[in-house]
Amino acid sequence: MQVQRPVMTQEQRLKMSPQLYQSIQLMALPIQDLQLKIAEEVEKNPALELVDDSKSLSLDEIPSKKSDDFDPFENTSDPGYQRVPDSGEDTKRKFLEGAVYRKESLQDHLLWQLHVTRLSEKEIEVGELLIRNLDSNGFYQENPETLVKTEDRDLLEHMVHIIQEFDPIGVCVKDHRDSLLVQAHLKSEMPEQVDRLLTEFMELLEKGKYNEIIKQLKITKDDWEHILGFLQSLNPYPGSDYSDASYNYVIPDLIVRKKDGEFVIVLNDEEIPVMRINSFFEDIQDGGSAAEDKKVKQFVNGHLRDARWFIGSINQRNQTLFKTATVIMEFQREFFRKGAKYLNPLTLKDVAAEVGVHEATISRITTNKYIQTEWGIYELKYFFTNSISGAGSSGSRFSKEGVKEIIREILAENTAEKKLSDQKISDLLSKRGINIARRTVAKYRNELDIHSSFRR
Repeated sequence: MQVQRPVMTQEQRLKMSPQLYQSIQLMALPIQDLQLKIAEEVEKNPALELVDDSKSLSLDEIPSKKSDDFDPFENTSDPGYQRVPDSGEDTKRKFLEGAVYRKESLQDHLLWQLHVTRLSEKEIEVGELLIRNLDSNGFYQENPETLVKTEDRDLLEHMVHIIQEFDPIGVCVKDHRDSLLVQAHLKSEMPEQVDRLLTEFMELLEKGKYNEIIKQLKITKDDWEHILGFLQSLNPYPGSDYSDASYNYVIPDLIVRKKDGEFVIVLNDEEIPVMRINSFFEDIQDGGSAAEDKKVKQFVNGHLRDARWFIGSINQRNQTLFKTATVIMEFQREFFRKGAKYLNPLTLKDVAAEVGVHEATISRITTNKYIQTEWGIYELKYFFTNSISGAGSSGSRFSKEGVKEIIREILAENTAEKKLSDQKISDLLSKRGINIARRTVAKYRNELDIHSSFRR
């Protein structure tokens, strides 16, 4: 199926400056990757330096002088957040003891977003078919039209457009050209000639024949530089970040503790190196000995601007992560008190509305971020689950994951009746006010890796 680009909607989208793109990337990084990113940035930017004694300066204490009005996301600031208290090696050991292994593929990431989006059972079914038909780059392995009946083609097209807007954007397409087209139309202020360039002159672009492109499009070199800069913000292989999925050693980013009978979130930022601005660079900017050298001033000002933005972006990441976890904890308070079967229905939209950011930001900030609880270590994504009716938090009070835990509990309680049928389980659930069909019980049981009554 040749997928047409999505229809542009009258929706305000974020303009992607290089600094903002960097901020968005930092949102998605777990602690280990963030450590590497900080080391890389300090290496290339002489205006940045690491604080030898991290306890002497926190991110919140970075001077705001000449801050360039850092504000990449509106309404994401938080008055403060708790950090892991300085309790020496004992605190670090507890986090290390809680470390877990994780593995997430592109399909895992897309399927998770599918299941926390408010969709009908039929839409989810078609969405799963589409996602499982994607290769590691996010491209079709087979013509998607072969996956559904003729009467479901419109639904298929509808789900294609939904999945194309998932993170990473631009999957669920035939090839890298279509991916670039989808991404281009989903970003703000797409240069006028980009659509024609990708549609008619892709071969010239891939061969680097830029002068020929300028001639064919009848544009100036400045226009071309603008177009090229825009294209460089796109990823022709959007699934590439997940193509090398492997088991990784991870440390919880957050921990839930009980204090005076109330739950509190603690941010594990002891593992994040603390940076500061190089005082020599600030002296030059303030009019030091090299003030008369315009080129030196430009060099210094550029690196100072980038350094302050980078420090601010990490601070913003931590605040958004903390605020998101706090909102999740408020929604899922019963889970933290009583365990997994009390997990409430919750969607990305619910949390995004409370935090004051786009759903895509919540998706990024919860990906590969882990929280240590009394019941074990969970990826933040775990707490997003639709109700059994598929209507999100506005529907049934029972979440899918919660119902699965209740099924597990029923089977564990009935040790003398190991051969409880799916229909019998459905009847027992009904007595608890949970009305789901026998086939749904069978589906949840399979997801729990529990055999049928015949095999049991």
